Amino acid sequence: MGFWGIFGKKEPPSGQVARDRLQMVIFNDRLKISPQVLDMLKSDIIKVISNYLEIDESGLNIELDTKGRGGDPVLLADIPIKSVKRR
Repeated sequence: MGFWGIFGKKEPPSGQVARDRLQMVIFNDRLKISPQVLDMLKSDIIKVISNYLEIDESGLNIELDTKGRGGDPVLLADIPIKSVKRR
């Protein structure tokens, strides 16, 4: 039993984890998006959203995924909001 088994959570099979990682490598290769471009995209998103919302940047997670319809790329953003900025 792994660490998470103590808390009743099941670990994904190692084959599934490896498959998901390989899919992300292939996906990023097809899109030709470098890690630097992803960092710039993340910075731009933070800048725009920060104009309207106070966000918790430490909990921010932005990533590309292939879980869209038909395997189309999607941009997933998990942005914790502290409050709405009043103008």
